[in-house]
Amino acid sequence: MADAKVIPFDDDRSRTGGSARPARRRPSGGGGRGPTAASPVGTAAVSALPGQQDASNQPQEPQRAGQGGVESDGRGGWDRRIAGGLSFLRRRVTGEYDVDEFGYDEELTDQVLMSMLRPVYEKYFRVEVKGIENIPSEGGALIVSNHSGTLPLDGLMLQVAVHDNHPAGRHLRLLAADLVFMLPVVNELARKAGHTLACAEDAERLLRRGEVVGVMPEGFKGIGKPFGERYKLQRFGRGGFVSTALRAGVPIIPCSIVGAEEIYPMIGNSKTLARLLGVPYFPVTPTFPWLGPLGAVPLPTKWTIQFGEPISTDGYPVEAAEDPMLMFNLTDQVREQIQHTLYRLLVQRRSVFF
Repeated sequence: MADAKVIPFDDDRSRTGGSARPARRRPSGGGGRGPTAASPVGTAAVSALPGQQDASNQPQEPQRAGQGGVESDGRGGWDRRIAGGLSFLRRRVTGEYDVDEFGYDEELTDQVLMSMLRPVYEKYFRVEVKGIENIPSEGGALIVSNHSGTLPLDGLMLQVAVHDNHPAGRHLRLLAADLVFMLPVVNELARKAGHTLACAEDAERLLRRGEVVGVMPEGFKGIGKPFGERYKLQRFGRGGFVSTALRAGVPIIPCSIVGAEEIYPMIGNSKTLARLLGVPYFPVTPTFPWLGPLGAVPLPTKWTIQFGEPISTDGYPVEAAEDPMLMFNLTDQVREQIQHTLYRLLVQRRSVFF
């Protein structure tokens, strides 16, 4: 398997600084009942006035469709959605929207990207989330997760899981390898969705700003491993993520994802094609490349995402970030916690698809 050019997580990089923008909750869809739904109550109140008793005894005409009630409420909800969509398009055309120094576009992520991923998350993979309360409501936190699935769909589903299930509607900022930012279309979408290069300086700046940052230390070794090694964690590197968390003084939250390993069962790897295409591996699955584009459709497995107990780092002194033995011990602790949780979730799982 050809080695991918991945920027090490421990590298120091310099970027221009910027101020954080407050996170906004995803607006709820649809609309509540409008004033017309209360019209029968208003009619009864008027009929009870002195001199109106005869009118109250008159038979009422049945309410026709389109006059108040559910139909009117539904139309009002659609009107609000259309108005909101037109307002969104106007801001995109006129450039009246904000991005941070990393290229993150919060409005586009909430209104478009999350809306596109949500049906896959809810209907196709039917993701079940546990332990969301372990993510703090405010302040920085580093989520460390296993990585698998041949294609990095687990990172996207993790992003939806944090945003849609956390009471504060927090956004997850994922750290990615440089290959992500070399692909023409993927590069722009990744930046807009809040992803950034996996380097220590960028991660520390995000954590100090109070962001929730996600990292998958296995990298390509995790998503490119054969199906026979599923749910066996690969090496976690040199512990760069632990050093970054210590410098920022934020908790480390182990995260275990079950279900992603089976979406593309990787039974082979064409190293020759991988070298020609400049990618770390070229997967061969029971359906790809034999079925062409249809073989790229993932299997509809049932997913579980478990957020574990936070590992506090604010009790360590500043110089602890340079202690190699501490780095090794904390890295091993995070890895073992994720691995044990994976085994426990696999034992509890009834079926790959249900």
